[in-house]
Amino acid sequence: MKTLKETACGQTVTVKRISGEGPVKRRIMDMGITKGIQIFVRKVAPLGDPVEITVRGYELSLRRADAEMIEVE
Repeated sequence: MKTLKETACGQTVTVKRISGEGPVKRRIMDMGITKGIQIFVRKVAPLGDPVEITVRGYELSLRRADAEMIEVE
């Protein structure tokens, strides 16, 4: 299973599931990242942290550790 962290720049992917638990998972879901939603990867910083994405029409920066918890296809 591929994670958001492994997704290349310029790709659009669909969220399959969010691993992690408790407050971390809640925070990711509060940002609008839920199962079935599409995410466009805009930019990945030179060292890989953070990852800039577009989700539900707004732009968001995610830490690499958080992006790793989001399984996509």
